[in-house]
Amino acid sequence: MARGRGAAGRGHRRFRQRPGLRLLFIEALARAGTELGLSGEQSRELAVRTFVGAAHLAAESAEPLETLRSRVTSKGGTTAAALAWLEANAVAARIVEAVHAAHKRAAELGDEFGRQ
Repeated sequence: MARGRGAAGRGHRRFRQRPGLRLLFIEALARAGTELGLSGEQSRELAVRTFVGAAHLAAESAEPLETLRSRVTSKGGTTAAALAWLEANAVAARIVEAVHAAHKRAAELGDEFGRQ
């Protein structure tokens, strides 16, 4: 019953996801922008556009996500620097663990509701 809920919220058909995890990433991007001197409005707009653009690219392509990421990352560029830091700090692994935690909680909630 809970399969797929960790990443996708209620079921996994067409990714009917709860947006909390994605909003955290957008929030962090916007915060970084303001810390680097952009206005709050500019930071929010750039963070949202960045996320929407990446999601659109992934949705429109059949290529593996890793291939897409590699194609948009210039060697020695700004994205490469950010990705190197994220990889060195195991951020992707922490995201996977967070999704597993959500999946576990979905199973617990399913069990609780099933007993009522």
